[in-house]
Amino acid sequence: MRNLSKVVSGLPHFACGQIIKGFGRGSKQLGIPTANYPLEVVENLPKELSTGIYYGYASIDNGEVHKMVMSIGMNPYFENKHKSMETHILHNFMGDLYGHILKVCIVGYLRPEKNFDSLEALIDAIKKDISDAEKLLDNPENLQFRNHEFFKETINGQILINGHHKNGTKINGHI
Repeated sequence: MRNLSKVVSGLPHFACGQIIKGFGRGSKQLGIPTANYPLEVVENLPKELSTGIYYGYASIDNGEVHKMVMSIGMNPYFENKHKSMETHILHNFMGDLYGHILKVCIVGYLRPEKNFDSLEALIDAIKKDISDAEKLLDNPENLQFRNHEFFKETINGQILINGHHKNGTKINGHI
């Protein structure tokens, strides 16, 4: 893993994009649903953000802001071929979220990405990540991002799509 101070220097990181269908493992195999970004949003991550587990805040379609945990990486247990950003929002949504707009503010780093000996060990680690994130996101230095202007932004009344304004200007990154 890269130097932790370099990872932290890449935070907070703001990303926005349309939720796409992933592998379907989050809900089905893990019991922990995730919202997945398209590759173009993943490719806009700063180099400082190495693979690992992060925490922050998320909203769907400029709605209520919720706590979240995000895996950034190759998910070695499942041997993914491409880097992904998989967001578990700490809120129960009715129905699937495909096609909706996900905005996230990544504020902290929990641990490096790693492989697991069993599916149960992976699920236990994710549950610990969720518990740790819940506590960390209640800290005042993190709470300030829950109400960040980023979560309210629109362009001409339209939510930003795939991490870009309609005119092509990138919005993924630092604000």
